[in-house]
Amino acid sequence: MSNHNPSLDPLMALLGQAERERDETLAAMQRANEAHLAAQSQADQLVAYRVEYEGRFREQFSRKSSIDILQCYQGFSARLGQAIDQQKQIAAHAALRLEQAREAVRDQEMRVASVRKLLERRLHELRQVAERRDQKQTDEFASRAAWSQLQQRPLSPAV
Repeated sequence: MSNHNPSLDPLMALLGQAERERDETLAAMQRANEAHLAAQSQADQLVAYRVEYEGRFREQFSRKSSIDILQCYQGFSARLGQAIDQQKQIAAHAALRLEQAREAVRDQEMRVASVRKLLERRLHELRQVAERRDQKQTDEFASRAAWSQLQQRPLSPAV
């Protein structure tokens, strides 16, 4: 836009604000995505550890372990199960926050697009006004030139 028009300043400021807010929501969505991935990864690691732990216990229990070891295994296994359930809830909550962040980004993108559309419409209106003004000036110039030529021509005598 080579010709700066002060009437566009409020729209340009609104666009800048909308873009900053969109960028902030994009950053928040990225953080939510990272939190979700980390929570899900931790839940997956706990599940894998439980499978490994149960496998080791079965191997040890097959070698005639004591009741104390069995009780220790059951207690630890129960706590591990609770930790897995809790981590899965954390991951589910993180997934919900991620979806909310995605919705916020979509809303901000719509706002930016709306402001851009409004700005484009205003620019189009300003161009039309300028074109009509230029056309009017051109028409007036042509009219004056034609009138001036008529004034400079000698009148031919009527025969």
